[in-house]
Amino acid sequence: MAQEHTVKAFDEDITRLRGLIAEMGGLVEVAIDEALDALVRGNEATADTVIARDKRIDALEMEVDKLAVRVIALRAPMADDLREVIAALKIAGVLERIGDYAKNIARSAKRVENRKKFEPLTLIPAMAEIAGGMVHDVMTAFAARDPQLAIDVVARDDKVDAFYDSIFRNLLTHMLENPASISSAAELMLVTRNIERIGDHATNVAEMVHYAATGLYLTDRDDRNGTN
Repeated sequence: MAQEHTVKAFDEDITRLRGLIAEMGGLVEVAIDEALDALVRGNEATADTVIARDKRIDALEMEVDKLAVRVIALRAPMADDLREVIAALKIAGVLERIGDYAKNIARSAKRVENRKKFEPLTLIPAMAEIAGGMVHDVMTAFAARDPQLAIDVVARDDKVDAFYDSIFRNLLTHMLENPASISSAAELMLVTRNIERIGDHATNVAEMVHYAATGLYLTDRDDRNGTN
């Protein structure tokens, strides 16, 4: 009976842990969408909302940390269960960083002037859509324990990097041709860098999801398949 109670308590802890991660993921997705909306529309109120809400994401990360440490200390999980707890702990840290990147974009959104004059600004939402989609899908992969979807997310990061290179060159050209707009162009460079980092971090989460689901790192999987 005591063992049954322990198993039930462990299951409840894991369910709670997954729920916290899902809540973090949802808030991060909204933050990305709203930060980009603030950038494109010049909506400072939306930018301020993104910045203020980041505290909730930080608080959730702390809650995940405390719960994960408690589960490891009290339940002594093994094998698959331990991988799940460790993955949740690491994923929470990465999601907190993604939230910071969204906050950075919101801050830059408040500093960009004369938006209609920036051609690169038309490309940035497309880049953000890919990176935001990676975050959405990697959270779906985590919830479903789907290693294949995690692999698909990793593959998309090349598209984000290609956008980054293209927009960066475009912005450099714009700065040379329009010296008066250098400050705003520099803010847009920061925005694209933050979006690029969101893609990288979504990839990191995907690797953790794959490991939690299979016990293999993606590099281990590639080695077994004979690829580099």
